[in-house]
Amino acid sequence: MEERDDRGLVIVYTGDGKGKTTAALGLCLRAIGHGNKILVIQFIKSDWPYGELAGARRLMPELEIRPLGVGCIGILGDDKPLEEHRQAAERAFGEAKTAVTSGEYDFVVLDEINIAVHYGLIAVDDVCSLVKDRPESVTLILTGRYADRRVIEIADLVTEMKEIKHPYRQGVTAVKGIDY
Repeated sequence: MEERDDRGLVIVYTGDGKGKTTAALGLCLRAIGHGNKILVIQFIKSDWPYGELAGARRLMPELEIRPLGVGCIGILGDDKPLEEHRQAAERAFGEAKTAVTSGEYDFVVLDEINIAVHYGLIAVDDVCSLVKDRPESVTLILTGRYADRRVIEIADLVTEMKEIKHPYRQGVTAVKGIDY
């Protein structure tokens, strides 16, 4: 097996099952163990008290999470205009482009970017350009349901999470430490 420490990968976690962000954060934890610096940009999540934000503070400066969304689009009582979500996603994408090319980060996670593309908040062509133009040493992780086939085609690794069973189906809305 060939070790390739100098080359980053493009990784996609998608599908209707739980665990996409969790998988990305698990990879971040592993990468920190090897001395990498990581930035997570959250496209949909806002600064609500998600457990990963508190956990990331314990791993700073190696791990930074920026929740740049304005909330879960179309669910959990979201009543914000689509344009507000679009503006937030565009700001987040601008920060993503800067971070990917800055030379400061080894890993950049674009959390829920697939959802942002699916809802038309960001153009898939822009995402594909970012993937193709990234420095070869940067690992880029894209999460969220509905990954566009064009993103899947240019990725190095794609994992689809498939829901088999979820407590939500039995009326459990969210569990602290597991869902947020």
